Amino acid sequence: MLKRKEFILGAAVGLSFAAVATAGGVITWPGAHAAPAAAQAGRLVPSAGAAGLAFAPPQGAPLSFADIFQQVAPAVVQIDVKTRVQRPTGMLQIPGFGAVPIPGAPRGGGSGENEDDSTTALGAGSGFLISADGFIVTNNHVVENAEEINVKFSDGRELKARLIGRDEGTDLAVIKVEGDAFPFVSFEESAAPRVGDWVIAVGNPFGLGGTATAGIVSAMSRDIDPAGYNEYLQIDAAINRGNSGGPTFDIYGRVIGVNTAIFSPTGGSVGIGFAIPASTAKSVTDKLMRGETVERGYLGVQIVTLSSEAAAALGLPENTKGAYVGDVTADGPADKAGMKVEDIVVSVNGEAIDSSTELTRRVARAKVGDALRLEVLRDGRRQTLNVRAGRRPSEAELRAGSGEDEGEQATPSAPAGQAVEGMTVTGITPALRQRYSIPDGVNGVVVTAVEPRSKAGQMQMPVGTVIMRANNRVVSSAADLKAAVDAARSAGRPGVLLLVRTSSGNTSVVLELSKSE
Repeated sequence: MLKRKEFILGAAVGLSFAAVATAGGVITWPGAHAAPAAAQAGRLVPSAGAAGLAFAPPQGAPLSFADIFQQVAPAVVQIDVKTRVQRPTGMLQIPGFGAVPIPGAPRGGGSGENEDDSTTALGAGSGFLISADGFIVTNNHVVENAEEINVKFSDGRELKARLIGRDEGTDLAVIKVEGDAFPFVSFEESAAPRVGDWVIAVGNPFGLGGTATAGIVSAMSRDIDPAGYNEYLQIDAAINRGNSGGPTFDIYGRVIGVNTAIFSPTGGSVGIGFAIPASTAKSVTDKLMRGETVERGYLGVQIVTLSSEAAAALGLPENTKGAYVGDVTADGPADKAGMKVEDIVVSVNGEAIDSSTELTRRVARAKVGDALRLEVLRDGRRQTLNVRAGRRPSEAELRAGSGEDEGEQATPSAPAGQAVEGMTVTGITPALRQRYSIPDGVNGVVVTAVEPRSKAGQMQMPVGTVIMRANNRVVSSAADLKAAVDAARSAGRPGVLLLVRTSSGNTSVVLELSKSE
């Protein structure tokens, strides 16, 4: 009701303004008779189209995207794949509800040793030709694990394709069809698009085939890539399921991005799409076309960006920036060079590091065996570590190495603990290790309960979290945690920086201190 009232009020004010404007018998349309820019200091004068064409596109905008689409559409293809997936046994497919278990039916694998427990799944995406001899760019997630790849062209032809190479880190892949004289498009290399530039996306949404949508570049360098290698272009041209791997063109028909992801609370397009920039896509696909494997440098650390709250909790200057080390892989390059948990990496080879993403990209650009000079903050003092970059394992290997156990465990009753800042914490027992799937090498105190109205409750500290360190102090007992909290409060710090272990691995959090305990 409030929104309705506000709308009516706004309309009434608008009508009053119109009456005032017309009372003198003169109506001035913005841009129709624009005063010279120098007439009013600071005034921004809208640009106008040709006389009599107040609503015509401004200079530089296309009157239509039809010519662009006609030019580039033959190079855009539909990609259909077949993959092998585990057959859901003991499940019933109900339209609108998906797969549900059949009461009393077995939930395990097949009954025979040699029985194939898998089935075929179909998928679809988009791609585009970048050479006359049949090389096609698409997303890795479109063709990953594909047993069969078929390509449909805009002229109705269908050809089988083979995988040439893929890079899980950037989510790019190259496939190839046999033939020659294919129409193809090129990446734009000489210029970067700007926010506000026109774009047109062409692809295969929902398997419908060649479809064009248009919009503008909404933002640059979106840092939302979990792997940390892409700085996405954000566009508002509609991208939906099936558009993955298709191209984003500028108004000259040059590829400026590879459509990869969308942000959507509904699952459909809401005008927030993301494309891998042409500069990244070209360098990766060039290597894949040559049959090379994309290799990246590797330190063997788990890092997060040092926040201003974390810097304050550690007593560091507010403007301190860097990458906070939450875990160090045993026998990895960083471990061999002497890096420790809670180090803060502030520069690489003399160049400042502002975030964990920046450190990831700097290291990734290094070749295997390259010397990296890392400057770190340790206990408030700067130190230099010399590291030899290793070869980064595949994303699948890194996930497998995380050791996450999602199985259900027995749930013994939690032992009594001590209350610290709204959390009940206790030493780790064998029963608690089993209950919360805590690896053997992880030590500290485990959170067994959280007061909802406490600072820990407000930040939704999960039960089962292991607190390993507090403000660079090892936490072996509830008393150790209490001592670190008391020391931070005595020093007048607003919070305490905790190194914690959750089911997702190590991370750091700042626990804001209550006024009194």
